[in-house]
Amino acid sequence: MTEVSRSASASSALSSEERLLAAIAYGESSTRDLYEEMAALASVMVRQMKARGYSTIDAFTSKDKNFSFVRADGNARYAKLMKATEKDIEKSPPMSDAVKAARNAFSGGVDFSNGAYFWDGADIKSNYKHHAKVKSGIHITDPVHNIYGISESGKTKILYKTVKKKVGGQVKTVREEVGRYSWVYESTAGVGGTIFWRYGRDWVTVTRAKEYR
Repeated sequence: MTEVSRSASASSALSSEERLLAAIAYGESSTRDLYEEMAALASVMVRQMKARGYSTIDAFTSKDKNFSFVRADGNARYAKLMKATEKDIEKSPPMSDAVKAARNAFSGGVDFSNGAYFWDGADIKSNYKHHAKVKSGIHITDPVHNIYGISESGKTKILYKTVKKKVGGQVKTVREEVGRYSWVYESTAGVGGTIFWRYGRDWVTVTRAKEYR
């Protein structure tokens, strides 16, 4: 972003919701300070907020505390933006970009996450063997998304149901296939230091899961 566009995007009065979302995006993003990464994170937060039935980011993150930890885990970047004056924000290109990212998400602007509901940072590489998503099964849909060079972990799983059928005049209990899937999470984007995910379509169909939980 240019200095002019940053100034213009952060110059109007900052609402409490804009500040909170900007601080979350700033805190969750990598120290590369890329606008696109912060915008993608902000878009996921707004999408999750709406999907879970909340009308504000404050209500969402106050009640669903496990989705974004930066409000409570002592994240320095989050705290910095929450405490910053509007003048401080205007003078800081990264914080100004975070505000722009929040406003972009609230206004339904460009979604750099490509429809994601979840994300991971560097911990998916450093904690690969024990990472919850890796254990569930991940699929990289585009090599460009694989910013950490991690391996896919999917394998085909088949779900069955037990039913009773009449066979040759006798009632027998048999197993029937409900469906199958090869991974739970599939990548939607890789931006800065963040990989973005959504649930795999086969997994959602077979398990009848909600896309956002």
